[in-house]
Amino acid sequence: YSSAVQKFSQTLQSFQFDFIGDTLTDDEINIAESFKEFAELLQEVELERSMMVQNASDLLIKPLENFRKEQIGFTKERKKKFEKDGEKFYSMLDRHLHLSSKKKESQLQEADLQVDKERHNFFESSLEYVYQIQEVQESKKFSIVEPVLAFLHSLFTYNNLTVELTQDFLPYKQQLQLSLQNTRNHFSSTREELEDLKKRMKEAPLTCKLPGQPTIEGYLYTQEKWALGISWVKYYCQYEKEAKTLRMTPMDQKPGAKQGTLDLTLKSCVRRKTDSIDKRFCFDIETNERSGTITLQALSEANRRLWMEAMDGKEPIYHSPITKQEEMELNEVGFKFVRKCINAVETKGLATEGVYRTVGSNIQVQKLLNAFFDPKCPGDVDLQSGDWDIKTITSSLKFYLRNLSEPVMTYKLHKELVLAAKSENLDYRLGAIHALVYKLPDKNREMLELLIHHLVNVCEHSRENLMSPSNMGVIFGPTLMRAQEDTVAAMMNIKFQNIVVEILIEHFGKIYSGPPEDTAAPPVPPPRVAARRHKPITISKRPLRERPVFFGASVEDSAGERHGQTPNGSGGTEVPKPLLRSRLPAPRPGGDEPPRAPAEGRPEAEVGRLLARLQDGAAKPSKAANGLVANPALRTSTLQARRPAPRPGTHGREGECDGVPKPRSHDKPVITRPPVRPPDPPCRTPVPPRLEQRPDLIAGTAEETP
Repeated sequence: YSSAVQKFSQTLQSFQFDFIGDTLTDDEINIAESFKEFAELLQEVELERSMMVQNASDLLIKPLENFRKEQIGFTKERKKKFEKDGEKFYSMLDRHLHLSSKKKESQLQEADLQVDKERHNFFESSLEYVYQIQEVQESKKFSIVEPVLAFLHSLFTYNNLTVELTQDFLPYKQQLQLSLQNTRNHFSSTREELEDLKKRMKEAPLTCKLPGQPTIEGYLYTQEKWALGISWVKYYCQYEKEAKTLRMTPMDQKPGAKQGTLDLTLKSCVRRKTDSIDKRFCFDIETNERSGTITLQALSEANRRLWMEAMDGKEPIYHSPITKQEEMELNEVGFKFVRKCINAVETKGLATEGVYRTVGSNIQVQKLLNAFFDPKCPGDVDLQSGDWDIKTITSSLKFYLRNLSEPVMTYKLHKELVLAAKSENLDYRLGAIHALVYKLPDKNREMLELLIHHLVNVCEHSRENLMSPSNMGVIFGPTLMRAQEDTVAAMMNIKFQNIVVEILIEHFGKIYSGPPEDTAAPPVPPPRVAARRHKPITISKRPLRERPVFFGASVEDSAGERHGQTPNGSGGTEVPKPLLRSRLPAPRPGGDEPPRAPAEGRPEAEVGRLLARLQDGAAKPSKAANGLVANPALRTSTLQARRPAPRPGTHGREGECDGVPKPRSHDKPVITRPPVRPPDPPCRTPVPPRLEQRPDLIAGTAEETP
């Protein structure tokens, strides 16, 4: 498992995303760096888990094995010596009892000396054996429990780490999810534009004309109306794009026909609807020299598209009166339409969920546009009435803006705006867009301010309508900005168009508070060292934790050296410090008293220390910073004074001492002592029987204890 996790982490660390385009958005940068963050998380968790497994050996298994070998094994050796010396003593005693009294006095005295010597050896062995049994039984209380306690501490330290990592991971997860959603929205918007472009390219693969070629020439047929009917005349035409001049040379092969070259200045070019004429491949042009329209017929659909592209031809708008050139501009009727739509949305649609994202019925949209842009009474439509719902109004507004002859943010500034959005420098990004806004024509800037101010109002109600500045950028990016050429490269820049609109919404107050100091050119980026750049989101870096030192000295320390040390070899005063919790556990029902003061501060502890000095090597109690009693305190001498039972309410739960809670009674059965004497107070060391015969020591304790 550990190997698999580490290999997976290494794979995430080395994985590289491939992106199309020359620049990444801020959200794409966050996504590109996410796998490295995931890899670091996995490595940290696996490192702590492996340390926990190692602690199982160092803190639990080895100390118990050492106790068995050193203490229990040594006791068995004492037992063998005791049995050997006892057998030797009793056999000699039997022989000594069978000695004859007639032996010489010197021999009897020597025999008595040998028996006394063996008796002394036997008594010494028996005392050492009994003392060793008592030492093992007493030390077992802490030498076995303490390793389990240390291991549980390491286990909970690991669990505490996972809780901390979870708390650090949640904000990162939320920010990354937002970046993923923004990227998904950009993808959906770009995919729709690419699908439309692909469809157009499939229909006419030769519509793209190479830039830099101002002239197109070829054969066209012209519709000419006569008194007796309509005829189609063949012309050889040459069009100069820069001067917008069209030269038409008739190619009539009838003898005697008048032939003269026509020089016309082009005003507009619109593709002819298929159902409006019985000929194919037709388009209409308007010129300064002739009144009305001239209908021309190309040789094929591809040829017609080439001519229309050279002449900046437009597609006809079905079911909508907005077809004439003057009505596609930002005129008074257009401003009136936009203002009425904005007033209607802000009056009854700010809290509508998905406003501007929800698409209205195409029939209703065309109906509204036809009514509003009716040449007889333009603008005579009440959008506040119940005849028009919000999604119809918003879709009509987007339709009008998208079908302007030139987008609100103009073709001329399109490239500069996209380059500004691609900058890594956040200050330059804002400053450049600020300057470019004031390079727009007056009408365009007025319309843009009107729209952006409205979008700011909509986004202020994002809790109700769920429309954030990022969502609005996805919707209005292709509406307010678009490239003049339909290419795949232009489609890939749609996400940066969205970012431009998002910046305009987020910084509306600063941008429209006034023009920058120098509007001649965008500000030069500051030096790279001092630049305020976008940095990918990361999981908050935590300070290095103070790792508890569970295992220090060698396990081969002798019993004498271990007397003043913990099972892992650390000194009695240097205890492991667990991670301090940020929150205290909630009090249990019934209320608990705060932990009592350390043992050194109580009068009865003085008696305990006095009696502890009666034994050699007694350890002085110490208390760790976390409230857990350290190893020497766990090895409290058995010679401590009896304390009276606590009165109700003076202590916490039964089994608590110095802030160390024991399991509640309903979790585990209560440990009961043999009924030799009444049970001791919680966490109080029992008094040995021989001390009860010392009333002079007990009396002082009883009088001072409350």
